[in-house]
Amino acid sequence: MPTINKALLKSIEQLAWEAGEAIMQVYRRDFAVEIKADNSPLTEADKVAHAIIARGLQALTPDVPILSEEDTQSFKGANAEGFYWLVDPLDGTKEFIKRNDEFTVNIALIEEGRPVLGVVVAPALKLAYLAARGLGAFKADDDGQWQPIRAASPPLKGQPWRVLGSRSHADSRLSSWLGELGKYHLQPMGSSLKACFIAEGNADVYPRFGPTSLWDTGAAQAVVEQAGGRVVTFDDQPLGYAMLEDATSAQVLNPDFVVWGRAATPC
Repeated sequence: MPTINKALLKSIEQLAWEAGEAIMQVYRRDFAVEIKADNSPLTEADKVAHAIIARGLQALTPDVPILSEEDTQSFKGANAEGFYWLVDPLDGTKEFIKRNDEFTVNIALIEEGRPVLGVVVAPALKLAYLAARGLGAFKADDDGQWQPIRAASPPLKGQPWRVLGSRSHADSRLSSWLGELGKYHLQPMGSSLKACFIAEGNADVYPRFGPTSLWDTGAAQAVVEQAGGRVVTFDDQPLGYAMLEDATSAQVLNPDFVVWGRAATPC
């Protein structure tokens, strides 16, 4: 059973930075784009980051299974203590292809269906967000210094909500939901950076309609929750990560959800 402490969190951060540097080596040159069976893009960067992370996690915690977007077939469920690693080696591949810098490396530790540790590294922006149960949530740049972060309280009456939206995944239901929210400013953004911006208090809410997978949200959810925010379904239930014995496409899909800052309530 992994011990959730600062040393483990630091090790996962270092591993995510290592994967991030490998991603950047591809980012700085020409690269090919493949299309997977689910019609999502895949690049050399996704593959090399997965290999680095899988190798590092196996060395660090050999008894903890790994569910990665780039290797769902090997995953046979959590271990006897209910732990598994949840990895998106390159979240925001579309943003990577567009070269807009809004892509991340996501690594989460799941215990009994809940994210208890998470690291999100944005290598092009030289930023990291990290959190663990009992330690809190932090932001760091490439100098390695951790600064505590905290989600913001809801805007005061009459002030606009600071809303984040997906840059590459539009949905017609968003307009209706925003109409019920009240006055707002909407900023598009890619990858799990949206949730991390809420965790550090730079935005108030991120509603997500449409398909996402467990590895898209696990690490950032850990950061948001440890920063005092919430990641919940539109029925106000926390996103869960309980798995059966394999990782079929239906099992790894999230329901629609919304990320709220501190003490916010659904509209």
